[in-house]
Amino acid sequence: MRIDSFLWCIRVFKSRNSASQACKKGNVKINGQVIKPSREVLPLDQLKIRKEQVWKSYEIIALPKSRVGAKIVPLYAIDKTSPEEIAHLEFQHLAPSVKRDRGTGRPTKKERREIDELLENKENLMEDL
Repeated sequence: MRIDSFLWCIRVFKSRNSASQACKKGNVKINGQVIKPSREVLPLDQLKIRKEQVWKSYEIIALPKSRVGAKIVPLYAIDKTSPEEIAHLEFQHLAPSVKRDRGTGRPTKKERREIDELLENKENLMEDL
């Protein structure tokens, strides 16, 4: 089974195309090597996938015939992501971010100061941890 198809089947990516793009960008490794989307996977291969700025680790147990339900995924791959990586991902979701509505133009001077203050507070939080 191709790696992009496998990642789609075990629900790591929403589409096979996005799995293929991740492989092309070098965000997928098998046994420590960056691979192409057409690379065949085998049971006992070690996967590392960079998604949302975190490297997730998986061990392949078996190959599914088609896309499987979320409850059945542990039959095909074991998630071996370290607890530190998971904590880092959770912390990213808690951190404040600046998002502007499309079409609102450039921020005014006052809005720019508010954005800078928000980002400065975020940096201070990161340093405290």
